[in-house]
Amino acid sequence: MKTFGIGCGVVLLLLLFIVVIAALAIAGSYNRLVRLQQSVDQSWAQVQNVYQRRADLIPNLVNTVSGAANFEKSTLTEVTNARASVGRVQLDPNKAPTDAAQLEQFQAAQGQLSNALSRLLVVVERYPELKANQNFLSLQAQLEGTENRISVERGNFNSTVQNYNVKPFFAAQPGAERPPPVQFNFGTPAPAAPAATASP
Repeated sequence: MKTFGIGCGVVLLLLLFIVVIAALAIAGSYNRLVRLQQSVDQSWAQVQNVYQRRADLIPNLVNTVSGAANFEKSTLTEVTNARASVGRVQLDPNKAPTDAAQLEQFQAAQGQLSNALSRLLVVVERYPELKANQNFLSLQAQLEGTENRISVERGNFNSTVQNYNVKPFFAAQPGAERPPPVQFNFGTPAPAAPAATASP
């Protein structure tokens, strides 16, 4: 009878040991997931931070540029509208998005703003008074630095998400593999293609 009691005690101790090990493993996995989630959210907050920095610089840039005589108002309107469209995409700045479509919408709005800013900076080349304006040059340098920060933080976010493996990634914009055409003909119509001559 004693042997049976000792055997049951050993089995109970063994089961208790297994339960404790399993509980520790589950707790360790849970803690790891919590750390990964916090890391993803922290990385997302940094992405939002650099995008906000860019959004904060834009009104100053628009005000500086709008002071230039005869500057294309349509270009400034496009930048202002693109900035407003970014504000309409509502994402929690403290929690990384879990919906890929929502992230894609956010990315599309940010891409529209990037394109509008690029066009603005190309158009500025025609205005020597702007190119000599220290405020404009400072804002342009800050925007360029911010664009670089955005690229770095998006890369960091994607690396963090890869470890967590349940969030959508930032992806390249469609057509990003082709360099954008750069034209400096500013309002001059492109030459027409020669007409094909019909053979008799």
